[in-house]
Amino acid sequence: MAENKGVMVCGEIIEGKLSSITTELLGGGRVLADALGEELSLVLMGSGVGHLAAEAIAFGAEKVYVVDDPLLEDYQTDSYLAVMEKVVKQVSPNILLLGQTAMGRDLAPRLAFRLDTAVSMDCVELSIDPESKLMLQTRPVYGGNARAIYTCEETRPQMATVRSKAMDPLERDDSRKGEVISIESGLDPSLIRTKVVEKVKEEVVGIKLEDADVVITGGRGIGSAEAFQELEALAKVLGAAVGATRPPCDNGWVPSSLQVGLTGKIVSPTLYIAVALSGASQHMAGCSGSKNIIAINKDAEANIFKEARFGVVGDYKKILPAFTAKVKELVGS
Repeated sequence: MAENKGVMVCGEIIEGKLSSITTELLGGGRVLADALGEELSLVLMGSGVGHLAAEAIAFGAEKVYVVDDPLLEDYQTDSYLAVMEKVVKQVSPNILLLGQTAMGRDLAPRLAFRLDTAVSMDCVELSIDPESKLMLQTRPVYGGNARAIYTCEETRPQMATVRSKAMDPLERDDSRKGEVISIESGLDPSLIRTKVVEKVKEEVVGIKLEDADVVITGGRGIGSAEAFQELEALAKVLGAAVGATRPPCDNGWVPSSLQVGLTGKIVSPTLYIAVALSGASQHMAGCSGSKNIIAINKDAEANIFKEARFGVVGDYKKILPAFTAKVKELVGS
């Protein structure tokens, strides 16, 4: 078997474009590859996706492996698993990165089993140990109350899925040069045990929660569906997305698609404003990767203040309108 070298990213394509998590992984992968003095590559799977190779190179990839097949038009576990297993065994990367997305969560553990290696899920930080040259894989544990660092010493590739917004993409540079390599999928249609019969696109008003740079989340203390309008008013001024803890979703105040937490969506914005929520570990597991947390709660002993960089003790009904008005004044709207 060839020596394992290089950092490989498993790409995702959304609506005919490289997904944001893919460009983020290329940015983080570039840092790892430079630390090791190795190459950075990307695997593109799909139907009619070859034109995206140039975009991948512009975002830092030195090699792009393109697997173009009509059977790969939609993500299906059987087909993508078979293709990724084939590509990884052919290329023998040292490190393999996937996004902590619906696709990554489904594909990564199955692929790790096929490759007889380990995988660290939902990492928020990756780096290279200068002495051992192993990848240090940092992920939240105990419901987000602590972080653990893992290494994979005996098997290859070293695998990890990475949370959205945990890494920064490189500036796009169309002058970058790279190599595009086509690989036949070798797929047997009979091996694909499922098929996509319908796609239902979720209508999102405003900014998607997972992609937002600013998130404003309301908890049980908000009190009603109508009270979320106050959060939406601030969100409109800040260009933010609105989220919720589980109780507001369970009570029907907001759709369940807005839930942030262990059983909801994982977000990692630059600014996370937590309004009238206690900061339970199940919720913090969904937002602990936020760069700055601001808490507003009338309970000075609420756990959220232990997690927040800035906090305001008081009734959000008095604080939020004043805060919104001040933000409007500062942004000139």
